[in-house]
Amino acid sequence: MQKALKNIETSFDQRKVVLLSFCHFIHDVYSSFLAPLLPFLIEKFGLSLTQAGFLSSVMQIPALMNPYIGKLADRTSVRYFIILAPAMTAIPMSLLGVAPSYSVLLILLFFTGISVSLFHVPAPVLVYKVSGERTGRGMSFYMTGGELARALGPIIIIGAVSLLGLEGYYPVMLVGILASVVMYYKFRDMPVTVNPHSTPSIRKTCVEMKALLLPLAGIVFVRGFMHACLSAFLPLYILTKSGDVWLAGIALSIFEAAGVVGILVVGGLSDRFGRKPILVFCLAVAPISLLCFSAVSGWLQLLVLLVTGVSLLSTTPVMLAMVQEYSVDGSSAANGVFMMISFLSRSAVVVLVGFVADKVGLETTFVICGVIGLAGIPLAFTLNSKEREGDKL
Repeated sequence: MQKALKNIETSFDQRKVVLLSFCHFIHDVYSSFLAPLLPFLIEKFGLSLTQAGFLSSVMQIPALMNPYIGKLADRTSVRYFIILAPAMTAIPMSLLGVAPSYSVLLILLFFTGISVSLFHVPAPVLVYKVSGERTGRGMSFYMTGGELARALGPIIIIGAVSLLGLEGYYPVMLVGILASVVMYYKFRDMPVTVNPHSTPSIRKTCVEMKALLLPLAGIVFVRGFMHACLSAFLPLYILTKSGDVWLAGIALSIFEAAGVVGILVVGGLSDRFGRKPILVFCLAVAPISLLCFSAVSGWLQLLVLLVTGVSLLSTTPVMLAMVQEYSVDGSSAANGVFMMISFLSRSAVVVLVGFVADKVGLETTFVICGVIGLAGIPLAFTLNSKEREGDKL
C-alpha cells in the first residue's frame, strides 16, 4: 500500500489540463451547432418536433460503443483520439446546411456521434490522471472548455449562417481541421496509453460500480429532461415566443455561459466539501429554477436562466470525478460505461421531449421537465460514493 502511494503523483499539472480543456472547447464548438440550426433545418425540410428531436438522438447512438471504446483506450494510444476529434466533428457538422435530405442529415450526425464518443470517453480519464489530488478542479477545467464552447457555438453558427447562408457556412470546418494540426504538435508528449497493463472486463466494471452507477443512471435520466428541453429546444422556445433569431441564440449562450461559471466553481467546491453534498444541492436548485423560468417572462426570465445554467450544468464534473474515484481499475472502461448511460439517456429523452412538445406545446413541456427533474433529489441521497486516491501518471 505504501509503495502504491509513493507512485501517486499529487501535483496538479495545469499545462496538460488546460491543453485538454482547449481541445474540448474546439471540439464542442462544432457539436453545439445542431440546436441553433434546428429552426433553419425544420423550415428547410418541414420537420416535426419529434423528427427534430430524433436528429439529436441519432448523434447519441454511437454512445452504445462507449464501454468498448473505453476498453480499447486502456490498451492503445489515446492521443490520436484527442488529436483527430476537432476535424472529425467539424467536417460533418459544417455540412448540415448543404445536406440534400433528412436522411443525409441523419448520416452526418451519426458520424459526428462517433467522433464525440472517441473524444469524450478517454479525455476525462487523462484529466483525472494529470490532476493529482484535485480531481474536481481538473474536471472543472476540462468541462469549462466544453461549456464555453456551447456558450459561444450558437453565436458563432448564427453569425456564420447570417453572413454566408445555411448552405454556405461550410468553410467553418477549416478551423477544426487546423485545430487538429495544432493538436498534433501540442499533444506529442501526452501519454500513449491510459493504462497499458489493464485488461478490464466491462461486465466486471459494471458489477463493481453498480452501487454508484445505478443511482447515477437515474439522476442522469431525470436530469436529461431538463437538459433536453433547454439545450435542444431553448432557441426554438424563445424564437416561438419572440420571433427574434438573435435573441434565441443569445438565450442559449446565456444558459451555457452560466454553466461555465457553475462548472468552474462547483468542481473545486466538491474537492473541499465532498461530491455528494454538492451534487444534492445542485439537483435541488436546477428543477426549481427551471419551473421559475417557465413562470416568468422578459429580462427576469433570462436572470432565472442564469441560475438554471449554473445549477444544472455544473453537476457533470462532479459525477465524472465520482466515477473515476470509484473505479478500481480500467478507468476508461468505467468512464465509457458512464458516458454510454449519459448519452443514451439524453438521446432517448430528447425524442420523448420532442414528442410531448408536439402534443402539448413547448411551454407546458418545460414545466413537465422541471417537475420530473425534482426526482433527482432523492436519487442523489442513495449514492454510494467514495473519494479515493487512484493511480496517477
